[in-house]
Amino acid sequence: MIIKNFIVNLSQFYLDLKVSLKQFYQNSNIYEKKISKTKNITFEYKPSPYLLSSIVKYQKKKYKIEDFALETIWQNNLNYIEFKKLNNFFWFFSLDLKSSKKTTQTVINNWINKYERYNKDSWDFDITSKRIISWLSNHRLTYEDCEEEYKKKFNQSVQKQANHLLNEIKNSSEVENKIVGCAAIILTGLAYKEDNKYLINGLNLLRKIIKLSINNDGFPKSRNIKQLILYLKYFIIIREWFKESQNTIPEYIDETIYYLGQCYAFIWQNINQDILFNGNYISNNDEFDQYLKRFGYIFKNENKEIAGYAILKNKQIILTMDIGDSPSNNFSKFYQSGALSFEIISNGKKLITNSGYFNNKENKLNKLSRSTALQSTLSIEDHSSCDYKKLDKSNLIVEKGIHIIKKNIIFEDNYWKISGSHDGYLKKFKTIHEREIEFYPEQTKFIGFDKLIKKDKLKDIKFDIRFHLNPNTKVMKTQDNKSIFLELEDEGWKFSCDNFDINIDNGLYLGIKNLYKENHNICISGICKDENQTIKWEICKV
Repeated sequence: MIIKNFIVNLSQFYLDLKVSLKQFYQNSNIYEKKISKTKNITFEYKPSPYLLSSIVKYQKKKYKIEDFALETIWQNNLNYIEFKKLNNFFWFFSLDLKSSKKTTQTVINNWINKYERYNKDSWDFDITSKRIISWLSNHRLTYEDCEEEYKKKFNQSVQKQANHLLNEIKNSSEVENKIVGCAAIILTGLAYKEDNKYLINGLNLLRKIIKLSINNDGFPKSRNIKQLILYLKYFIIIREWFKESQNTIPEYIDETIYYLGQCYAFIWQNINQDILFNGNYISNNDEFDQYLKRFGYIFKNENKEIAGYAILKNKQIILTMDIGDSPSNNFSKFYQSGALSFEIISNGKKLITNSGYFNNKENKLNKLSRSTALQSTLSIEDHSSCDYKKLDKSNLIVEKGIHIIKKNIIFEDNYWKISGSHDGYLKKFKTIHEREIEFYPEQTKFIGFDKLIKKDKLKDIKFDIRFHLNPNTKVMKTQDNKSIFLELEDEGWKFSCDNFDINIDNGLYLGIKNLYKENHNICISGICKDENQTIKWEICKV
């Protein structure tokens, strides 16, 4: 233990020293000279702001720049969220084009005067990326009818910020930030055609991101659904920039959009539901679907499994299950310990659900949302199926993950089955968890089998199987403790388990971003004494 603590402290000291040296370098005149190497080039391609409508939340009411208190806009007493929103300039997309161009340009000029040199807060990688995109996309206000001195200052500042992104992108640990930064660099290259270093470097970086973070199915290696959608949005935006600027679209961009789009069709468009696995929460992608339709993007996918997610459906019922490995630790910051967790959706209503993901990493609910107990699956001795470790103050990553040992999917008119097993409890408890869920459409009945296959039959182990319910579900237990009646809006269901007592526990539902609601979960608990133990349960419509 002493040696382990020494190594941890030494590692932390090294990381802190590295960060301090980096900050010292970036605040030095050497770094200032490096990123200030700009050229007197012309802003040629002017991107249309509507191309960004998939990532920008446009206000129905447009504001004039004069509506803002411009004399205090760069005050220093802002909290971080306000500071970030102000400095990324995405609020420019909410400005009425009748706003004063001169006033808008004065705001940018004042920003340049205040933050001309690198500053770790205002030059944060993500903030800088979005600022470049906003300044260039809102050119009707930020650049039109400006004086030559301002024009030169604007062009040099954009290049300088892009130089910073080129210098920093390899150091960014956030893959999402890399894709946004890459988009900003590429847009700079398309806008300032005279200097091709931005376009060449931006495209090379894009290839590396594809190779590094997207698997053979076209799904991010993180298995995170939100990251999939973010990737698809930005790749389409980049493609539309190429198209609008009359540049040849690289084939690998089209190919990547095709595969990302197929995954998107599978995970959302086929079911029009947010399934709560691995960092996902309710998002509703209807507006993005309209964006895709408007720009002529049509995706189709009839597969039953992609990236470890199995989805079976008919007109009334959707059954989905996580039968995938945990991602490698460097892609695991969103992963939730939900091996073999499942959800049931009936007529658009979530009957069995996972609890969702609490996005704010500063809140203890983030860590809680990643535990097995908040997923509709099995836990042993109150342990999760994988172990986590701290990457930094905010991020947890998987230290020891799980592997799917076997899996199987059957989809016929009158019989469905999804089954799988994993080794998440093998090392600690010498036990393999195997789950099999059958569905009989004619009877609207689910039959589940959770099997504990013990490699060490001498040791008793305690298990819990949880079935999390929609917060709107009403529950009532029968006197024999063998059945529970569920009422969800106009539907009635019966949950039963003959061999074990079942209980109703209070829980938390985190399916809405950074909010929580109280809900109920059905819990089957027991002690596994035999070499193998099978727990059978049923959910049928009444």
